[in-house]
Amino acid sequence: MRRTAAALAYLASGVVAGPVGLLWSVASTVAVLVLAITQLGGPAFLGAAWVTRGLARLERHRAGWVLGRPIDPPYVAAGGDTLRRRVAAVGSQPATWRDLAWLVLLFPFGVGLGVAGIVTAAVCAGVLTAPAWAWAVPNPRAPFPVKPLMTTTPGRFGLTLLGLLLVPLAVWIVRRLAALEVAVARALLAPGEHRRLVEETERLARTRARVVDAQAAELRRIERDLHDGAQARIVGAGITLALAARKIRAGGAAADDVETARRQLDEALAELRRLVRGIHPPILTDRGLHAALAALAADSPLTVAVRGDAGLRFPAAVESAAYFVAAEGLANAAKHSGAGACAIELRGTESRVSITVEDDGRGGADPAGAGLDGLRRRVEALDGTLTVSSPPGGPTLLKAEFPCAS
Repeated sequence: MRRTAAALAYLASGVVAGPVGLLWSVASTVAVLVLAITQLGGPAFLGAAWVTRGLARLERHRAGWVLGRPIDPPYVAAGGDTLRRRVAAVGSQPATWRDLAWLVLLFPFGVGLGVAGIVTAAVCAGVLTAPAWAWAVPNPRAPFPVKPLMTTTPGRFGLTLLGLLLVPLAVWIVRRLAALEVAVARALLAPGEHRRLVEETERLARTRARVVDAQAAELRRIERDLHDGAQARIVGAGITLALAARKIRAGGAAADDVETARRQLDEALAELRRLVRGIHPPILTDRGLHAALAALAADSPLTVAVRGDAGLRFPAAVESAAYFVAAEGLANAAKHSGAGACAIELRGTESRVSITVEDDGRGGADPAGAGLDGLRRRVEALDGTLTVSSPPGGPTLLKAEFPCAS
């Protein structure tokens, strides 16, 4: 009943909206064309576009009566530091002209379909309520079977019965008429390819900026780790060896210093290996993502289960990003969540791959934290999505999805 009432209200209001839209379209177009040769042409065009967008906005809300929600606006920001540029920015948007086209088409669609819907509803309601009014319009000259139906009590109640049978048909007609008008409105008033391309361009620009920032931060981290870790140990080993050489020249024993230098070099080598694994684990290239995840799980202090097809291979960039999602998830679980067990699930198709990391910790992870934000940048750089669910009390679920079409 609500859907039918909304459809009928939409059709009935179109009878009024149609003439208003047509009158405004004609008046605004004539006014802008006349003023185009004057200094008022630009302001007139912008003012007319503003009013047209307001009427189109009402139409989007009116269509929401049938669709369940208003149609999304299709406009993009129209900047410009001069009047000419603002006019060009508004005029170059297809949505500006599609709004005007709908206001013109609203007259035949709104009036024609609106009248049809109102007549259908009125006829059905009139037949249903025949016993209440048919007695007041006697017509002794009416042909058969109108005369017995209108002038006799059984005939009037027979009309009511006929009306009950016609209700489903009337409801179908009203809904179909409203759906036809809404379909045309949505085709013209909904966001089109222009807005999609603009939004995609803006998204790619934001993603590129985030990737550049993430790469700069990664380079700074590697430089810091090399300076504070491996380089410091190698310098220490060099100093120790220099002291050992001095002792040997002086005829003293230097075995302890040599042993210390060897230990420092071993630590530096381990640090360099750790850095190499942090940049790109060799096992990813050699054996694939599943094997790299298994190695990561074996090194974790938690009990980690890895699920997924071991034979799946994906593009190198996708495998690298998925690996670091799992590594960050395990590291966070071990350090902050108090978890005892964790599960990594890898799923892949020809077009998409997803990796899920779930732990049994206490939850409460901040999706906007530095570590997760860095992961999000890495994932978004590949047109992927990262979702984090970590309610208080747990569990924490980290899921990344990547497109991987060949």
